[in-house]
Amino acid sequence: MTVILVPGFWLTAESWSAVVPALEAAGHDVLAVTLPGLDSPDADRSGVTLADHVGAVVQAIAAAGQPVTLVGHSGGASVIAGAADAHPELVRRLVYVDSAPPSHGQPINDELPAVDGQIPLPEWAAFDEPDLRDLTPELRDLFRSIAVPQPAHVATDPAVLVNDAARRAIPAVMITTSYPAELVQQFVDQGAPFAAEWAATEQRTVIELPTGHWPQLTKPTELAAALIEAIG
Repeated sequence: MTVILVPGFWLTAESWSAVVPALEAAGHDVLAVTLPGLDSPDADRSGVTLADHVGAVVQAIAAAGQPVTLVGHSGGASVIAGAADAHPELVRRLVYVDSAPPSHGQPINDELPAVDGQIPLPEWAAFDEPDLRDLTPELRDLFRSIAVPQPAHVATDPAVLVNDAARRAIPAVMITTSYPAELVQQFVDQGAPFAAEWAATEQRTVIELPTGHWPQLTKPTELAAALIEAIG
């Protein structure tokens, strides 16, 4: 199985470096992607869109030459959902790491402050405490050293999802890290709008991995094990 790892905001393929070896040891071909506009701190990100990020993953799927599992962390959820919507026949499984699939028209986060078409990594005080769990001072320094400003359009562009039946038929796994697994079912039962797409997914599984929002940094070994379980 080819596994394509899509990072969340401010992160590149490098953020998966402690996770990849275990996936490869389990027999998977692994491709961690760096999305457009994040390949250099000096890149021009002002015109980079969510469609550009989705398109980059679609290209990675085509290059794999076989069906893939898509893994999306945080904001990467919208990217893998868009790619699966474009080519559902080539995606065998979707894995959402501390994230959930978006509904059509939903932006990733239109509240983050942008400067000159990009969103710098905020100060830590901007995040909720559960997000920062296990993110030690050393890991915070590491995160900030590898962080790249996020293209603003990617955060605010609406998700474009049109192949509902085919996309929702793809088995999906949610790995919850900054919130308990039982909370996901509560949101589904309550009909929460942001859980609507997850509720509509035909085959869905939740795996709980208690840590903060960036498990690839705080608990990479445990995340790799959870991904291997999720991939099946």
